[in-house]
Amino acid sequence: MPIIFILPFLLALVVLLQWKWCQPTPHKHRLPPGSMGWPYIGETLKLYTQHPNSFFSIRRKRYGNIFKSHILGCPCVMIASPEAAKVVLVSKAHLFKPTYPPSKMKMIGPEALFFHQGDYHFKLKKLVQASFSPSAIRGTVPAIENIVLSFLPDWENNINLICTLQEMKKYAFEVAMISAFGDNSEAETEGIRCLYQNLEKGYNSMPLDFPATPFHKAMKARKALDETLKRLIEKRRGSGDVGKGLLGILLAAQTQKLNQLSDSQVADNIIGVIFAAHDTTASVLTWVLKYLHDNPTVLEAVEREQEGIRRKLQLQDKRGLTWDDTRHMLLTTRMIQETLRSASILSYTFREAVEDVEFQGYVIPRGWKVLPLFRSIHHSSDFFPQPEKFDPSRFEGPETECKSGSGGPTAYPSYLVAKIQIACHLEFPAKKLAAAEHELPNKLLIQTIQFIYMEMEMEMEICSVDEGCRTPERGIPVRSVPPPPPRKKPIRECAGKREPPKNGYFQPPDLEQLFAVRPRPEACA
Repeated sequence: MPIIFILPFLLALVVLLQWKWCQPTPHKHRLPPGSMGWPYIGETLKLYTQHPNSFFSIRRKRYGNIFKSHILGCPCVMIASPEAAKVVLVSKAHLFKPTYPPSKMKMIGPEALFFHQGDYHFKLKKLVQASFSPSAIRGTVPAIENIVLSFLPDWENNINLICTLQEMKKYAFEVAMISAFGDNSEAETEGIRCLYQNLEKGYNSMPLDFPATPFHKAMKARKALDETLKRLIEKRRGSGDVGKGLLGILLAAQTQKLNQLSDSQVADNIIGVIFAAHDTTASVLTWVLKYLHDNPTVLEAVEREQEGIRRKLQLQDKRGLTWDDTRHMLLTTRMIQETLRSASILSYTFREAVEDVEFQGYVIPRGWKVLPLFRSIHHSSDFFPQPEKFDPSRFEGPETECKSGSGGPTAYPSYLVAKIQIACHLEFPAKKLAAAEHELPNKLLIQTIQFIYMEMEMEMEICSVDEGCRTPERGIPVRSVPPPPPRKKPIRECAGKREPPKNGYFQPPDLEQLFAVRPRPEACA
């Protein structure tokens, strides 16, 4: 009986909160137009259930290039023009400090480099750049090449469906471990790997710290990861050898009076480097494989470039790949740039107004998030003719490179490492995938483009010619796998455990069908 009286009260409270939420906040100047959605939740659910192009384009057409919203528990202003993005990221960057949603800030750590400005940011960025300078990463190219070689047998010989994104995450994580720790043979790095996998599942979750929520589970992993890193710090400090990688540089800085860092600051920045060098790079690699699959002409050109480099290596006593070799991968670099533009892995970046800022006739209140929408800029026909077309040649001129947004003065230094590891990765798949019929006569690596945007999960299937895999005259042999029929329970199994669909095969869908809104699947373990 008491529940009958409580329910009307709760309903009235929700209605009151919604009415209060929709009331305009008084300011000297008006706020940008837009919708704040539901209390606290805002428009987060719409953002994560709709295709990003639809979410942003609908609001841009309705409200213009600047509009307000509310996502991940934060009121925000979204800007969709290159001129406005330049103001926020470059010309008036001092008015907009780098920030992230509360859930991500708590998980990475408040002392991480990209959450700060001023002296601390300047001092720390110099230390981080020391581990990502060209001279420092010259020696990592052979190590990255060896990581690719170690993964190739598993990718070639696996007879089951595998999650491309998950495989790319494994590869990118190994490279991130080298950047962070140098020699990653220490026993405790395996524990770091497992804990980080649990941590990243809560990056974009609502900051609800209740048992069984993704945020709560991720925060438990974050505490355990912090303890593991501090034990590793004590181990290196006690041995008298600070070691290599970013951890070695930060520990060496602790002995200098001008660069004293606490163990918590060191741990936060190590986690920040792994975050910056891991997830986004894996997503780019997944998209790279998709675009190579969809554009056989580009694939053939990339293969020719890589074949020329391989012949050069064979003429020089079959040496390994070096820094100078990657500098000559011009077409590969343009292909990566076009992938970044076309896929827009980072749809936006977060900034926070440090004071009330007047902007194009509106006011951005202090404490509000400001989101430059890279996706809207990258897909604007005003700057990129035929934006829906995948065309690496649009980046042949240096002036075009500047059009693809940047993080401004706070851009993360590990960008160059990410670029190198993608180039090293392509040095092998371009050969293995395009010429699979010559090297694997009975097992061809098939890239399917069954693609769900929310998780960016692509599937690759190994099958034989006897099973009907068509071998084209050029490019990758393609057989697309249809999605499995709906199940009552979400599929949690991934590599080597999920049975292939049994209801036949079909041709790759068009882009509209490919990016149609689908229910979000459970992430592969």
